[in-house]
Amino acid sequence: MALRNHSTITEFILLGLSADPKVQILLFVLFMGIYLLTMMGNLMLLLVIRADSHLHTPMYFFLSHLSFLDLCFSSVTVPKLLENLLSKKKIISKEDCLTQAFFVFDIGGTEIFLLSVMAYDRYAAICYPLLYSQVMSSQLCVKLVWASWGLGFLDAVINIPLAMNLNFCENHIIPHYTCELPSLFPLSCSDISTNVTVLTGSTLLHGFGTFFLIFFSYTRIVSTILSISSTTGRSKAFSTCSSHLTAVSFFYVSAFLRYLMPTSGSPLELIFSIQYGVVTPLVNPLIYSLKNQEVKTALRRTLGKCLQW
Repeated sequence: MALRNHSTITEFILLGLSADPKVQILLFVLFMGIYLLTMMGNLMLLLVIRADSHLHTPMYFFLSHLSFLDLCFSSVTVPKLLENLLSKKKIISKEDCLTQAFFVFDIGGTEIFLLSVMAYDRYAAICYPLLYSQVMSSQLCVKLVWASWGLGFLDAVINIPLAMNLNFCENHIIPHYTCELPSLFPLSCSDISTNVTVLTGSTLLHGFGTFFLIFFSYTRIVSTILSISSTTGRSKAFSTCSSHLTAVSFFYVSAFLRYLMPTSGSPLELIFSIQYGVVTPLVNPLIYSLKNQEVKTALRRTLGKCLQW
């Protein structure tokens, strides 16, 4: 009976954020605004970093890749959310659902690795300023970015093919606005013990591995900052790190909790997913532009050149 039912399950229903049509219209306007601002903010940051030679440093090289990741992450989930907010049939095929889950896993994993790389970059810049240009060479920066993409892709390749082998029988309603593995597992009538073990293991290894690097880097950074006698020097060093710490907090905590919490369909799961999948890509350009004097200066120079043209 289970196999016969499985043969008919080729699509899922995404419940989304609300079933009230009036609320859905308001949510559509809200998330459309967020999506457009996310695109504009990250594209602006990419343009400024590329156009201004003063920002051609390892820190901003990594930041440009973070902006590109945020563009991709938001584009993987928000357009489908917007479509479902205006549609009566909130349907997604099994193939599209697993494809979305793959890219959420791939891009999200890459972003966590990149955030840990950015923490190491700040550690090298503040703790070893005289050796910084030698330690963070352009070749190493490129290799670290490729390693981040490779490890994120590896995580997705390990987890998603296992989910492709699952059978889905009677229940095909996902109490979420996007397809993610924690939401798919409870719908399966197959044995998911291997999938859960692999997901938990990769999340813990991924999460604690990057957390250790971030924690080590900032422990040394704080120690070095406190030893700086100049108040101006301490303030400048802290300002270069506060933006990154804010970005890490927004993304890291919510993503880690989302993938380790038992799936229950609670509002917390939606909140965590919205925070790292929608809010973080929106606020990262604001964090790095409003709290960073170099970016603000570069933005003024770029706008001045554009106005002269």
